[in-house]
Amino acid sequence: MLVLKRAAAIFLSVLVAFSMVSLSASATGNSVNNTNSEHSAYTVVPTNDQAFDMTLDCKSAILMEAGTGAVLFEQNADEAFPPASVTKIMTLLLVMEAIEQGKISLDDTVTASAHAASMGGSQIYLKEGEQMSVEDMLKSVVISSANDAACALAEFVSGSEEAFVRQMNERAAQLGMKNTSFENTNGLDDTVESHLTSARDIAIMSRELIKHEKILEYSSIWMDTIRGGMFGLTNTNRLVRFYRGCTGLKTGSTSKAGFCISATAERDGVSLICVIMGAETRDIRNSLAIKLLDYGFANYGVYTHAPQKLENIKVTCGVKDSVSIQYDAFEHTLPKSEVSKVTYKIELPQSVSAPIKQGDVLGKVTFAIDGKEIGTRDVYAAEDILKISFSELWLRIMAKFLLK
Repeated sequence: MLVLKRAAAIFLSVLVAFSMVSLSASATGNSVNNTNSEHSAYTVVPTNDQAFDMTLDCKSAILMEAGTGAVLFEQNADEAFPPASVTKIMTLLLVMEAIEQGKISLDDTVTASAHAASMGGSQIYLKEGEQMSVEDMLKSVVISSANDAACALAEFVSGSEEAFVRQMNERAAQLGMKNTSFENTNGLDDTVESHLTSARDIAIMSRELIKHEKILEYSSIWMDTIRGGMFGLTNTNRLVRFYRGCTGLKTGSTSKAGFCISATAERDGVSLICVIMGAETRDIRNSLAIKLLDYGFANYGVYTHAPQKLENIKVTCGVKDSVSIQYDAFEHTLPKSEVSKVTYKIELPQSVSAPIKQGDVLGKVTFAIDGKEIGTRDVYAAEDILKISFSELWLRIMAKFLLK
């Protein structure tokens, strides 16, 4: 009789516990929105330095911090102009993405077509039928701005220059390049009608391209050779040799475009992209790029907060008693004087209820300066936690009872 009473008491305990689990679960649902609120890309970062409030002697310009996408200076950045060989940034991006996707490799052999060999301007003088590795073609485009190599790579990736140009425009749209229209792979503009882009769009595609580290390896080379050492390549970007921290990226000039550049440089954890369009001479273009880069390095820094794993938080109603949680890295471009002022606050509930899916947002980290929010990161579950079943709860309680 005593055994029956104790069994009934256990059953009632399990029933009550399971009811409480269900009520708790319905009362404290978990958010599954894993969207971070942060400093929006391509937004101007304010500075107290008014000394750079001036007009540059070019058609348009922009200075962007590459890691965060923050714009530090802009002048007429959204008007579209002919970009000359700066066009090749998009050509190189599509080639690098084809390599990353396994469609082609650096060791593949490219055979130059008659069309590719017919390109004028900067070139490596490809002959129809001449064969060269993808890597040597890439170096020729990046270092010496070879129009014929750019066309040959495009044909190798997409079958024809026309098909490749369609992909260039599609990729531009995907990246949010709103003022861009490509008509060829290399920027030659004698016969084109609307081959245009803006300084902002060039910065956007430059930022995407330099995510491929191999490009910076090539673009930082001052001199190299191809064809077994028989043909020399000299970088068209003199900043690579004469500006400290310069890593590339691409120059261009035609009578329509004037002198253009997208220059990249890095110092002390700050990575900058400077775009100049429509300067009157090469020297003016280079001096303006140096002026913008110097301004950026002198006045701005990047606050960096590494990704973190936090102490587990309690789980109710789950097959496990706690869940591991974490948040992603946070970077923010700021005037140098403000980088050291950043503070952060972690907001978490005391407990969460199962079920929990990996990636569910369970809390928030807020970053601020003097109490003013500059961005957030979601704290999210690093694992799945299933909701406990009635039978498993019964077994747990029985096990505790039997161990007494």
